[in-house]
Amino acid sequence: MRAKRAFDEAVVRVGGAAAIPAVLRDHRVDPAELLAEAGISPSLFDDPDNMIPFVSLGRLVAICVARTGCSHFGLLVGQQGGPASLGLVGFLVQHSPDVETALRTLVRYLHHHDRGAVPTLVINGNSALFGYAIYQPAVEAAEQIADGAIAVAFNIMRRLCGPGWQASEVLFAHREPPDISPFRRFFQSPLRFDAEHNALVFPAEWLTRPLAAADPDLRRLLQKQIDELEARTAGDFPHQVQRVLRTALLTHGAAATEVAALFSMHVRTLNRHLRACGTTFQQLSDEVRFEIARQMLDDSTMTLSEIAAALAYADASAFSRAFSRWSGVTPGRWRVRRPASPGGGS
Repeated sequence: MRAKRAFDEAVVRVGGAAAIPAVLRDHRVDPAELLAEAGISPSLFDDPDNMIPFVSLGRLVAICVARTGCSHFGLLVGQQGGPASLGLVGFLVQHSPDVETALRTLVRYLHHHDRGAVPTLVINGNSALFGYAIYQPAVEAAEQIADGAIAVAFNIMRRLCGPGWQASEVLFAHREPPDISPFRRFFQSPLRFDAEHNALVFPAEWLTRPLAAADPDLRRLLQKQIDELEARTAGDFPHQVQRVLRTALLTHGAAATEVAALFSMHVRTLNRHLRACGTTFQQLSDEVRFEIARQMLDDSTMTLSEIAAALAYADASAFSRAFSRWSGVTPGRWRVRRPASPGGGS
């Protein structure tokens, strides 16, 4: 598949990765030396609002894993994050009236902090799933970044709900690492690897919990700033659609009519806007499915049937035909020829 223009410029605030120099020092690695090796100026970490290309972050984390020999490097970085590491979006989250509003605010606005991934909130009966999915193509150490993001999400939930909150299960969309003890120590919850999502699963009753420290007046001021940011980025419509598609595919609601409804427009209006930007809904949908499929093939041991089901294909054969059309090779051949990654979790 050739067309990846919507995500080629994806960037992320340094705030979410601010702990990288400290974790390197803990492993007796000189941060300045390693950052120079990665082609990144150490001054980038002086301001959490500085932006780094998502692909560059992945390359940096891969080098960090290789140099430290720490297969849970991303987890260690994420453990030191929380709402404040998300900047303006994180502050808006903390001043929401209740937990559900806080998480939906995060889902709605995280792209102002992170334009290479998307958070998800799915409520299914008495259970809620709060997840994180990378959609930027060809990111090294993607599983490390996802592990860090789930650690940040865990800290956010503890901040919103208090120390009594606990995950029912923590899901990872990659194969089980050689040593899961660091994950057990931090999350203190049941762990499941090779899952469809990177996510926290918890009782949905926590969503109604009010946030006692929320300041409605401050929230209005923060919302005004967010609205101004939204107005400045309103022209990036294909990127917005792909971000929504990434979430919609994970929740099996990715039909054009359903996605159009999320933008409060008719499907014909959606298609017209996309054609004006030089693309189509089907093209964007294929790009997102291709990237999810590559991540599942590269980072997990899910069977082709499981991947097909996750992407809403009728069976493994239908998925294999689509993947071969996108990549020029079968899913099995893609998985066999996948090069080893220095940031891998296996």
